[in-house]
Amino acid sequence: MRSIPEIDINRLKDIIVQAERPLIITHYNPDGDAIGSSLGFYHYLVKKGKEPIVVAPNDYPEFLHWMPGNDKVIVYKRNCGTVHNALRDADVIFALDFNDPDRTEGLETYLKDAPGKKVLIDHHPDPGDFADLMFSYTYYSSTAELVYHIIESLSDDKLIDSIIAECLYTGIMTDTGSFNYNSSNPFTYYVVSKLIELGVDKDKIYWNIYDNYSADRMRLLGYCMHKKMEVFPEYHTAFISISQDELKEFNFKPGDSEGFVNYPLSIKGIRFTAIFIEKEKHVKISFRSKGKFSTNKFAEKHFNGGGHINASGGNSNESLADTLEKFRNLLPNYKNDLNDSL
Repeated sequence: MRSIPEIDINRLKDIIVQAERPLIITHYNPDGDAIGSSLGFYHYLVKKGKEPIVVAPNDYPEFLHWMPGNDKVIVYKRNCGTVHNALRDADVIFALDFNDPDRTEGLETYLKDAPGKKVLIDHHPDPGDFADLMFSYTYYSSTAELVYHIIESLSDDKLIDSIIAECLYTGIMTDTGSFNYNSSNPFTYYVVSKLIELGVDKDKIYWNIYDNYSADRMRLLGYCMHKKMEVFPEYHTAFISISQDELKEFNFKPGDSEGFVNYPLSIKGIRFTAIFIEKEKHVKISFRSKGKFSTNKFAEKHFNGGGHINASGGNSNESLADTLEKFRNLLPNYKNDLNDSL
């Protein structure tokens, strides 16, 4: 594993020592890595004698609420004034698991204008130029894994206890789809082994995340597999779409569609999948792939998105029907790429 430049580690060490009002913020629609890395870093800063504030732009799935420190997270959508004041008063802001202020959707201006120093800790490609100190490394499986490496590089790995370990393991596990993608680096398993040594019950965490859904969510999944999945064998592609009416029919809650995009990858010959979810003003899209097909380039070029090679996201301001038609029409252009992807 490539080491983080010592000069950056020393700068971070000074920033942490001097911090009096640290704030941690993550991206809109936080996932397991966003919350896991943020809470893991939160507990680390507490052990350093700090009193950090943790901000999430909006609510996140209930299956993440079991995590230690969940009650410390301030959700911006329910506490706008509190978050505005916290950003204004913070002397250092740690931006975790996102690479551009726009990913905070509603807080970008407040984040950009905040007077405190900004430290980016993230593993997504092409970071924006908004941080005073940047830890941006795409070869880590997750931001949670990067947080572990940063703490270790600060010679503070002895401060990582079972609580921090649980948070970081959750981030790594969820951002790799239980180690099914973004997880070919041996260092990932070195970190996982260290976290398990610290008392992580990996089975319990898996159950908390993946065996903690509602009956409505399971019915929605069955409906999507039966009624809403389209398969294009000639393009090694399949996708799922869900309308707003369908979300209401199945009492949709944040996180209920988590993992749906992965299911079509189990079909023989399928190498590229997507899920399209109709929101009030846009269509939210997630992409997954096997092998060399770059979902991030596809998302960036056609759907205002980005991410990792095999896992990325995007959005469309067109109607759901028009967005699906656009996607179908794009597939012939990528036939050769998808044929050669494995």
